[in-house]
Amino acid sequence: MPAAFYAEIAAHLHISPGTAKAHVASLLAKLDARDRTQLVIVAYDAGLVSPSG
Repeated sequence: MPAAFYAEIAAHLHISPGTAKAHVASLLAKLDARDRTQLVIVAYDAGLVSPSG
């Protein structure tokens, strides 16, 4: 994944890009997701996010 992706998450959460990368990797492993797209689907299904617009 591009470094800019982790930098954007890190800036939003006030953490380092390395920590953001570790958290994404942890979510992928714990939720048995193939990629970030699957993480978004899980978030929608759990009601954590809603479609914009």
